[in-house]
Amino acid sequence: MAITTAARVAVITGASSGIGEATARALAAEGYTVALLARRRDRISELATELGGGSIAVETDVTDRDSVLAAAARVRDELGRVDVLVNNAGVMLLGPFSAERHEDYRRMIETNLLGAITATEVFLDQLTSDGGGDIITVSSVAGRSARPVNGVYAATKWGVNGWSESLRQQLLPDVRVTLVEPGAVKTDLPSHITDEQTRKTTEEMYAGVEVTPEDIAEVIVFAVTRPRHVAVHEILVRPAGQA
Repeated sequence: MAITTAARVAVITGASSGIGEATARALAAEGYTVALLARRRDRISELATELGGGSIAVETDVTDRDSVLAAAARVRDELGRVDVLVNNAGVMLLGPFSAERHEDYRRMIETNLLGAITATEVFLDQLTSDGGGDIITVSSVAGRSARPVNGVYAATKWGVNGWSESLRQQLLPDVRVTLVEPGAVKTDLPSHITDEQTRKTTEEMYAGVEVTPEDIAEVIVFAVTRPRHVAVHEILVRPAGQA
């Protein structure tokens, strides 16, 4: 039996760190009950306990549809509704294009693009059941421009951008679809890069970055707290010094 709650409910993928964690904190501060979805159960469990307010931690892999279906069932049973879905799970495995990195390409496509699509199609019925909601998808400035070492990463973000615009047109006016495109943000994403030289170069570049996950979370909160007749479709956020 579903637990009824007066609080609005936000589901956040990739909630164990970075922008996802910061967004969970920001939405909880706005009175949302938050469902934290990520693979790192220990981190989201600690965060759910800290946030309180009925927030829950659900170990979820967005590349596994059965895992996302199980998460959606738990959210429905325990929280009873979904008002906001934040598609944040992502990996940034930069490096020169080569056959040796085919596993990196698969991971990025399955997580960044298919993961967002899967989470959205699984949670869509809950988002629309009460007459509307918000879908926030965290893309990247790489969805607008490509560089020699980010080809497949950029491809996933260009794909996310095109899909989001189509989804926006399909679901308006009841479900608002917002695309958030950060430039460089101070997160641990560069440390996951498997190409050593690219990782070192990227970490050096990010060392001076001042934009934080909290800055992006503030933008997301702004979008979802607009009056329902106002839709913020696309937000590009760069560090002030980023070319």
